Parts: sequence; structure tokens; C-alpha cells
Amino acid sequence: MANLNIGGQSDDAFYRYKMPKLISKIEGKGNGIKTVIPNMSDIARALSRPSTYPTKYFGCELGAQVKCDEKTDRYIVNGAHDAAKLQQLLNGFIQKFVLCPSCGNPETDIIVDKTSTIMMYCNACGRRNKGENVHKLATYIVKNPPVNSAYGKKGKGEKADKKSKKNGTSTPPEEEEEDQDDDFTKKIKEEAAAIPDADHYKSALGDDWSVDTSAEGTAARMKELEGNVKTQLTLDDDDEEEDGENPYELFGIYLEENPKATDAEIMEKANELNIVAKSRAVTVLVQCIFTDDMAREIKTRSSLLRKFVVNEKNQKALLGGMERVLVTSKTLMLKAPLILKAFYDNDILEEDVILKWGEKPTKKYVSREEAKDVRTRVEPFLRWLAEAESEEDSEEEDE
Repeated sequence: MANLNIGGQSDDAFYRYKMPKLISKIEGKGNGIKTVIPNMSDIARALSRPSTYPTKYFGCELGAQVKCDEKTDRYIVNGAHDAAKLQQLLNGFIQKFVLCPSCGNPETDIIVDKTSTIMMYCNACGRRNKGENVHKLATYIVKNPPVNSAYGKKGKGEKADKKSKKNGTSTPPEEEEEDQDDDFTKKIKEEAAAIPDADHYKSALGDDWSVDTSAEGTAARMKELEGNVKTQLTLDDDDEEEDGENPYELFGIYLEENPKATDAEIMEKANELNIVAKSRAVTVLVQCIFTDDMAREIKTRSSLLRKFVVNEKNQKALLGGMERVLVTSKTLMLKAPLILKAFYDNDILEEDVILKWGEKPTKKYVSREEAKDVRTRVEPFLRWLAEAESEEDSEEEDE
């Protein structure tokens, strides 16, 4: 099996830090298509990270559901993704969660401190730096820290400070000030317990902000921060699940394993998981219950869909799920105008919501290029809808 330099930033054939080249295997077809990564555990072992971390990172970046089964060593990302694309995303994960910000070596351990902040301890240079705390994966890492995490106990975090002082590289003054503010930070966290990840967004304006001082780097970080904040604000009603399994993942697994489930059975499962009329549940539902005959199936599923889609936010989530379905099927992409019209005709989507959605592509559910492609495909229906609205306005004015 071919080996690559970790991080991909070095072309040196004798570079000591190596990892296996990522392998992807596409299974299934239609809405059930998925990408299996057979050697994920080997890659994770080379990076000294749990296999779930890079897999979950793929899910965050691609806006796709993932499934991690450590017992059977099986790691799955929903949708069809080639190895080259996943390898590029893996390099992004390495840059954010593996390489030392000080020396660039991958000999790091992740530590989650008392304030639920991710720190990076480097075994090569002995420095302890603040890790990536803004990315969506950071929330998962805080809830599922690696085995070596100090969690405020005497461990690698304390050893890192001692080693830094011994080497003449003491902890930066900014980190010392943060340690002094632990009690105050803790009090704020307790008062703001109802706000998911508030401390991480506040920390986004700290040390990490000045890592890349170029104009491009600053713009990229601003864009990423803005996207994360918007995601939190739009998903606040069904955001992070309680400790335990994700109810939306369980819902998706149930739908995939029971393709012939009736509307009543699906509603019973959704009520059991307490996710009826939750936006993320709507997205999962749309991704799982339709086949290549989606345009016709919408009418038969309209009663079920109306029970989930009860407000404008749910409608936006449905459109996002529709985008994900369309980009994975060439057959459905050709029928995109008919599919969108079926949602409209069956009173599941409102005219204003559709027109607003069609105005500006976003990368919330799929890549920006894929979002543009979907809107280009449904342009005939959007134009017809806009013209129909204009005619109605004219008639009202005449009256």
C-alpha cells in the first residue's frame, strides 16, 4: 500500500512521518449510495487519533451523515465520494487537528482542559498550543476526548508546562491569563449552559485568530466563523444531542434499514426519538424515503411530510435535503423541476420560501457549486413561479 507524507506539505521521499494513502469504496445505489473507507483505522493509527475523528470531520465538511462502527472496523460516509476528494479533506483535518502550530510536526496529543478547550501538546518541541476550537468537529472532540486527555487532572497538560519551562519556552502570557480566568469562565459557562458552544465562539477571537496574518487567511477564517455561527443560529431547536447516540443518526439508520416502513411506522419512530417537526429530522427524512421516482412519490408521502414540515425553517431544511438527494443522482437531477413543483403542488413548500431559496446558492447542505447546479436545473420552474406571482400582483392592482 502506498504511503504519503503526513499533511502533504513535504515532497521529501525520506520524510519520517508517513501515513497510508486513503482508499474509498462506493457501495449501494440511488439514495442508499455510500462511501466506505476500509483503511480508516490504519490512517488514524498513523495520525495518533481515534478513527471517529477524521470520519466525523468528513461528515462536517461534506454535510453528510457518517457511521462509525469500531467493533467491525467499518467507517462510512453517505453519498459517493472519490478517494482524491476525501484525501484532500483529510489533509485539512491534519492541518487543524494533528500538526503542531509551533513546529509543524504531527507528534501531538489532543488535551481537553477544564474549560472544555482543546489544547495541542507536542511531543517534539514540548510546546502546548491552543487547538482548533471553532470547527464543528471541536464539539464532538470535547464530548468524546481521546484517552490521553487530561481533563483538568495532573497529566500531559501539566507535563507540557514543565517541559516548556525546562526548554526555555514557557507558556505564552496569553495562556497564563486564561488560566487565571478559569473560575470566571466557568461561571459564565454555567450561566450560559443553554447556549451551545458559546465559549468556543468567544475563544475564536483569541490566539487562533492571528495564526495566518495574510489577507486570504483572515478572509477565510472570517468566512468559516460566520458560517459556524449561522449554523448554530439556524439549528438551535435541534442542535447538539444529549450525551449518547444522535437521534437523527438513529432516525436515518432506521429509515435505511426499513425502506418499506409505512407513514404510521415512521411517525411512531420519530415520536419515540422526539424529533417530529425538527429541521434536521426533515432533512434526514427527505434523504431516505425517496427513490428515482421521487416526483410521483411526493404525492403519496405528502401527508407524512406535512406533519414534519410545519414552519418556514422546516421548509428550508426540506429544500436542503432535496439538494443532497439531487446531487447524488443524475436521474433525479434531470427531474429536478418536476420534483420541486411536486413539493409546491402538494402544499408542502410555499411560494415565497421557494423563490427566496432560488435567489442565492449556499453551501450549508452541499457545496456551493452543487447548489448553483441545482438552482440552474430548476430555473424553468422558478421563472414560472415568479411570473405567476407577478400576474397575481397585477390582477390585484387592477381590481
